[in-house]
Amino acid sequence: MTSVSSVPRLVIAAPSSGSGKTTVATGLMAAFAARGLAVSPHKVGPDYIDPGYHALATGRVGRNLDAYLCGPELIGPLFAHGARGCDVAVVEGVMGMFDGAAGEGELASTAHVAKLLRAPVVLVVDASSQSRTVAALVHGFASFDPEVRVAGVLLNKVASDRHEELLRDALDQAGVPVLGVLRRAPQVDTPSRHLGLVPVAERQSAAVEAVAAMAAQVERGCDLDALMGLARGAGALPFGEWEPPTVTVERRAVVAVAGGSAFTFSYAEHAELLTAAGAEVVPFDPLRDEQLPDGTSGLVIGGGFPEVYAAELSANEPLRKAVTALAESGAPVAAECAGLLYLCRELDGKPMCGVIDAAARMSERLTLGYRDAVAVGDSVLAPPGTRMRGHEFHRTVVEPAAGAAPAWGVRAPERRVEGFVQRGVHASYLHTHWASEPGVARRFVERCRTS
Repeated sequence: MTSVSSVPRLVIAAPSSGSGKTTVATGLMAAFAARGLAVSPHKVGPDYIDPGYHALATGRVGRNLDAYLCGPELIGPLFAHGARGCDVAVVEGVMGMFDGAAGEGELASTAHVAKLLRAPVVLVVDASSQSRTVAALVHGFASFDPEVRVAGVLLNKVASDRHEELLRDALDQAGVPVLGVLRRAPQVDTPSRHLGLVPVAERQSAAVEAVAAMAAQVERGCDLDALMGLARGAGALPFGEWEPPTVTVERRAVVAVAGGSAFTFSYAEHAELLTAAGAEVVPFDPLRDEQLPDGTSGLVIGGGFPEVYAAELSANEPLRKAVTALAESGAPVAAECAGLLYLCRELDGKPMCGVIDAAARMSERLTLGYRDAVAVGDSVLAPPGTRMRGHEFHRTVVEPAAGAAPAWGVRAPERRVEGFVQRGVHASYLHTHWASEPGVARRFVERCRTS
């Protein structure tokens, strides 16, 4: 059934990473929410961390819009699903505005998603080391792709009143209005480490303060009325809202989903797909809970930072034994990246679950990028030949495990096999978005009921 998505919407983009997109987007979300608006938060690309700050700012789950993982055809429906019933949607971009999947042109870039949503773009410019040059930069971004509407500029890290005056004078010639000026404000900075920002779950009280500071900065420095007017001018779009396919079952299978500070990476649609497929999704925290939820018949362990919490995870021996026992019973276990590390025999020399006879360790090398993969053999997630797209982002390596078959054949950017499948276990470095292949959740839950 086709519906019309008329929710007001803005895309927050930037010339490059580090320009202040997350600060501005999160602050704008929080400032709109403080006015009593229902704000739908979205993030372009595969990043799990920024949506946590968005959720804190809006009180709604942050959702990703990734045209590589899900395909361009799902961007509109997923957006409409997340934004249903909201007063405004704010979409934070990724990297530089025109940066997308390597070698794939505009695919999965902020500009691509803005075009798919027919949404106006507000460009966040780090003005700390420029004055008149800002006009050339903005002119270039506004004219590079005529299908992308750069409708306003937010100047970030402005040093003084005189600096602001020079920037505004220059931009008068560019024909793009200045909708906000933000001064340098260290209190809105969020700490980073080896894979980006520290997730909200690991710094809850400090994150609340940081988001409040972002909102106050945006409230002071931006024309919220003009930004809302711009969003309202985005117009209506015909979208068939995405809905997870529902299965009617007599008995719901209990699927335990790892959470807490060590396992913060999960797409909101995964739990929705599992629930629609007949699961009772029960979260648990491997740092604190010594047993799996009662009646667990399947286990999902997503991404996160087990390397940061290796000692604590190792110390929770009762839970490690419970996970091992569940896997040895043949129950379905799906693990991505951090979940893979947790299932290994050890991580940086500390005992883990030992489900997979492999050793994991930190590395100096960052592995990052989209992957085109195909299921090598039969597993609890997919039959052989199932094609899915994934994303890798880690600084760890796993020594090959004996007795396990590979999970995926990676076809791009290089050909190789990846991950492990043994009995009911599917463990891999690849982060995938199950909305692109809903059969994954249905298959997993069905195996939970029959294993």
